[in-house]
Order: sequence, then C-alpha cells, then structure tokens
Amino acid sequence: MILGIDTSLGTAVAVVEPDGAVRSEVESPDPRGHAEVIGTLIAQALAEASVSPADITQVAAGMGPGPFTGLRVGIAAARAFALGRAVPVVPVVSHDAIAATQLIGDALRGLDTPRFAVVTDARRREFAYSVYDDLDAWGLPVRRADPALAPRDELDAILAALGAERRDAGRVSAAMLGVVAARATVAGRRIAGDEALYLRSPDVTAPKQAVAP
Repeated sequence: MILGIDTSLGTAVAVVEPDGAVRSEVESPDPRGHAEVIGTLIAQALAEASVSPADITQVAAGMGPGPFTGLRVGIAAARAFALGRAVPVVPVVSHDAIAATQLIGDALRGLDTPRFAVVTDARRREFAYSVYDDLDAWGLPVRRADPALAPRDELDAILAALGAERRDAGRVSAAMLGVVAARATVAGRRIAGDEALYLRSPDVTAPKQAVAP
C-alpha cells in the first residue's frame, strides 16, 4: 500500500494499492498553506482508504519542481512518515505524475500523444517545464528534457525549439504519483533523486558571520 504526498503546487495526499487502484485521494488547492493542512490530509486519506499507518509499505514523495517553502513541507512529511513506519521513500518527479495522467488518459481514449511539455507556474514571472513524448514498457513517462525554468515571455519560443506542445497544469495528482512510484518499484528503477527540485534558491539565507575588527 502506497501513500503519495505532493506539495509542489497545492497539497495532495492519496493511498494507492500496488496494482494502481486508488483507495483515496484528498487535496487542498491552496499553494501556500501546506504546513497547515498536510497532517490533516494524511489522516483523512488513511481514514477514507480504511487503512492504518501500519498498512503503508512505501511512501511516494513528490520532489518537484516547486517553490522552496511548499515543496520541503511535503518531502519532510513523506520522510517523517516513512521513518516512523520504517518503510522506504520512493522519490518521484512531480511533473512525471502530471505527464502520466495525460499519457494514460490519451492512451485510454485511443489518441496519439505528440511530444509535449508539462508546464507549471513557478511564480515570479517564470514557469517550470519538463518534456515528454511516450510511456515506456513499464508504463512510466519518458522524460526527454528534465525540469527547467523559463521566463514567462520566453517559454513558448523555448518549447517551439524543442518541438513540444505546451500543456499547463495547475495540480499534481497524488494518486498518480503513487501509481508512478508503484510502476518504478516493479521495474526496479529509480526515477528521481533524493534532492528536491527547487530550481531556484530560497529567499532566506543564513546571515553572514561578522568579521572581528
């Protein structure tokens, strides 16, 4: 049983079975209130799935891209839950979950998916984007360009040069995050690193130590 947690956009939590069946999915669209709702949403997702923390065998953590403050809340929650249960954390690029939603949806409708870019708002007149074009043999999105930042006014030209259709997204499905994690586990693949994909340094930095006269 997989617990999926993502705070790269809003706050999303889901419980997914290893075969991809979704037991529960809850979310808050607020892009700034992650710390206030994450604990409640985890408890709600477990309750709606009729499972206890002891039933969770791994935690899928959305690693971004996303803003520093919000993203670290979800990653910390995923790691804390996994540590308490002594189960592994499976890191997942949040854009991969969005891409999987689109690719699987197109496949179910019998549509051919062109090369496309998942685009999310990174604030400050910038967008984060990743490029995809297919699902591999394990049903995992094939990422052709890793997450990167682009100024708002330059994004369309960049995507045109990459031959990628723009697809904006305003949410990440924690359920699909769990599905991607499950497929990666079955494939024996590690699809994301342990470091969060902030793409931009945090605003708050440690003060410089004063130099003695």
